[in-house]
Amino acid sequence: MLAVPSAAMADSASEAEAAKVFDTIREEPQMLRMFLQAMPKGADLHNHLSGTPSAEDYLGWAAAEGYCADPATLGLVPAPCEGADKIGRIAAERPFLYARLIDRLSTRGWQAGVDSDEVTGHTQFFKSFDLFGMVARDNVAPMMMVALRTAAGDNLTYLELMHNPVVMGPYVMGASADPLGEADLAAWLDREIPAIAPHIAAARSELDAEEAETRTGLGCGTEGAEAACDVAIRYLGSALRALPPQQVFRSLLFSFALSDADPRFVGVNIVMPEDWAVAMRDYDLHMAMFRLLEERYPDVHVTMHAGELAFGLVPPAAMKDHMAKAIASGAERIGHGTGIAYEADAPATLARMASEGIAVEVNLTSNAVILGVEGDEHPIDLYRSFGVPVTLSTDDQGILRTDLTGEYERAVTEHGFDYAAMKQVSRNGLEYAFLPGTSLWRDGNVGTPIDACSATFVSRMCKTALANSEKARLQLALEQEFEEFERSSARFAGAAYEAGSE
Repeated sequence: MLAVPSAAMADSASEAEAAKVFDTIREEPQMLRMFLQAMPKGADLHNHLSGTPSAEDYLGWAAAEGYCADPATLGLVPAPCEGADKIGRIAAERPFLYARLIDRLSTRGWQAGVDSDEVTGHTQFFKSFDLFGMVARDNVAPMMMVALRTAAGDNLTYLELMHNPVVMGPYVMGASADPLGEADLAAWLDREIPAIAPHIAAARSELDAEEAETRTGLGCGTEGAEAACDVAIRYLGSALRALPPQQVFRSLLFSFALSDADPRFVGVNIVMPEDWAVAMRDYDLHMAMFRLLEERYPDVHVTMHAGELAFGLVPPAAMKDHMAKAIASGAERIGHGTGIAYEADAPATLARMASEGIAVEVNLTSNAVILGVEGDEHPIDLYRSFGVPVTLSTDDQGILRTDLTGEYERAVTEHGFDYAAMKQVSRNGLEYAFLPGTSLWRDGNVGTPIDACSATFVSRMCKTALANSEKARLQLALEQEFEEFERSSARFAGAAYEAGSE
C-alpha cells in the first residue's frame, strides 16, 4: 500500500531511478517498447469499439459464420455466396489473397505503401468500416473481449469505449430524411422524448447480455480469470454527424437518454468524418442539438470529435471555429483537435481549455494516417505549451495497426516526451475520465492530492474522503502500480546500464 503523498513521490528515489532508466533507453527502440509496454497507463478515453479488433479478428469471425470474399471487390459476402470463395478456405489455402483481405479491412497496406488503389489514408480508413460492418454487428461481445485483452496487454487501468447498441440503428434510421431547422428542434424533441423509453430499455438489455457473454468468455469471477477482467470499462454513446438532421438528432437523443438512464454509459460523443459535406453543412445545427439536450439532460457528460481537420483537407475558412463552437456548446473534452492552430482565435480557445480543464484526446497514429498530420505539424506540443491537459489514446487501433503503447512511443520519439511527461499523461487519463466521484487530486492539479490525503493515502481521513469515489479508487490503484513499476524499472535497461549503476 502507498504510505507517502504524491508530491513526495515526484522526488522519490524510485521515480528518479525510472526516469534515469528512461533517459538511458529512449534512443533504443526495443528497450523503449518494453519499458513503455510495462508502464502503467491510466486510461484510453478515445477508443471506438468497432475499430479495435484487427482485420484478422474480423476475418476469423467471418470465416466461422460462413462468409466469403467477393473476388472483384474483396468485400465480405454473407452465406450463401455464389461466385466467391469461403474466408476459411482463403485463410488456409490462399495466403496472398488473405493478406490482401487484411490490407483491405485495415490501413496496413496503405501504411506500407502497397495496395494503393485507395488515394488517401483517410479514404482507406473509413472504407474499412463499411467492409466489416455486418460482421461487427453480430460479434459485439467478441469485440469487447478483444478490446479488454488489448487494454490489459497495455497495462491499462480504465477503458472508455465508444459503443452504440445495435438496437440504436433501426431507431435512428427510422427517422425522416426531411430537413430540420434549429427553430424546430425543441418541438421535435418534445414529440420524440415520450417514445424513447422502450428503445433505451432494449439497449440496456442488449448490453446486459453482451457484458455477460464477455465476462464468461474471459473467465471473470473464476480461478482462470484473464487479466482483462481487471480493466475497468465504461461506454460513450455517439451521434452520427453525416446523416440527415432528424437521424442525427435521434442518434444524439438516444445517446443522451441512455447515458442518463444507465451508469455504464458515462457520456456522449459525435462521430463520423468531420470533413464530410453533410457534417460541414450542419455543424452549427448539431451544436444547437447538443445545447438543447444538455438542458434536458444536465448530468450527462459530453466529449466531441472537433477540429479533426487538416490544412488542405477542407477550405481554410472551414477550419476557423469548429473547436471554439464545440467548447461553447458544452464539450468537456475535445477529441483529436488537430486543427487548433488554424482557428480564428486559437489563443483564446487554448487559454479556455487550460483554465477550464478541457482535455484534448490526442491520437497520434490516427492523425498521421487519416489526416497526414504528424511530427512538428502535430499540435500536441502547442497544447502542452498553453497548459491544456493532454491524454493519449488509440482511436481505432485495429484498423490503424497500433496500440496504446505505440501511441506512448510516438510521443517519446516524435515529440520528446520525458518520463515525467509520460507519467503525467497516464494520470491525466483518469483525471479527465467521465468516472463518478471525487478525484484524488486537488482542483484538477494532477499530482497534488486533496487535503485529506496530503500526508498519506492510507489514513482513515483519506479513505473516508474517497470511500464512495470510483475515480479515486482507480487513481489510487494507478499510483500503486507506478510505485511497483518504478521500483523495478532497472530491469528494462540491460547489462550496460546495470554495470554503470554499480
